[in-house]
Amino acid sequence: MSITKKRFTAVVVGLGMVGGLAACGSSEGGGQGAGTESRTVTLVSHDSWAASKKVIAAFEEESGYKVRVLKSGDAGQAVNKAILTKDNPQGDVFFGVDNTLLSRALDNGLFQPYEAKGADRIKPEYRVDEDKHRVTPIDTGDICVNYDKKYFADHKLQPPRSFDDLVKPQYRNLLVTENASTSSPGLGFLLGTAARYGDGGWQGYWKKLKANGVKVVDGWEQAYYEEFSGSSSGKKAKADRPLVVSYASSPPAEVVFADPRPKTAPTGVADGTCFRQIEYAGLLANAKNTKGGKALLDFLISRRFQEDMPLNMFVYPVLEGAQVPQEFLTYGPQAKDPQTMDPAKIAGHRDEWVKSWTSLVLK
Repeated sequence: MSITKKRFTAVVVGLGMVGGLAACGSSEGGGQGAGTESRTVTLVSHDSWAASKKVIAAFEEESGYKVRVLKSGDAGQAVNKAILTKDNPQGDVFFGVDNTLLSRALDNGLFQPYEAKGADRIKPEYRVDEDKHRVTPIDTGDICVNYDKKYFADHKLQPPRSFDDLVKPQYRNLLVTENASTSSPGLGFLLGTAARYGDGGWQGYWKKLKANGVKVVDGWEQAYYEEFSGSSSGKKAKADRPLVVSYASSPPAEVVFADPRPKTAPTGVADGTCFRQIEYAGLLANAKNTKGGKALLDFLISRRFQEDMPLNMFVYPVLEGAQVPQEFLTYGPQAKDPQTMDPAKIAGHRDEWVKSWTSLVLK
């Protein structure tokens, strides 16, 4: 794996892949005990957490707290571990539960109420749980089908633009997606089809997709680097699928992490296949350093952090007026009309839909 590939993988591994427990940060030692450790605030997150050192240093200087980060694998692993340890949590703030898993965290009492300073400047469409303020929206991104521009140019074929297009004969055996039961982008793609075709309609759609040769693999890294022909940093001889379920921010990542940088992204996005993902953070229910945790949550929705986030985690800010880098505007603009779904509806159907999808697609 090249350095470039490692860096690119890091921005999506927390959402869609498996990772081990790691610790990093600027504190000395672990835990939140008495004495000097009371000035340490611990953030628990998935593996794709990243922030500029200078931005973290500015928070530490202004607040007086040292930031310690514990990375706990992919989003699902991190949430489940936080739930299992909620009575004696590993940290003070949890970052990285998204709208597909939010109900699991809230139903298990993972967070305590806190309305972060500046929360009124978060775009209204991303706010949830406004009566209790147990979580704060931090970032958003779109799960979408990406396409290999060269393949479609060479074959003089227009790339697909919508879910409807993917079941057409000209795209037979071209798409690879991730397992909805083991991968966040795979689950997001399933939810996108459920939002588009409705409960009862999405099953018929997936029957057509299966008949049209969709390939399913366990996770994002396998799909993107081993099966997708458009990955500039992970080409394999067998990578013969020019369509992959990934993110709208994958094309700018292909540009930013390439050395040398290409003038144009080698991949594009089928913007009619997108599902909007939103990530939240919250103050853990039994946090030992609640004051430090509240200060950290305030920081996560500050303009300074929100504008630092895109080129570190390849997500979009949720704060009104926060600027995004030109690379995002040029190569990975947000979908104009993504599929969305209320977290309560996801909660009510997620397990049932995944079970049905598994029976329908994998058997």
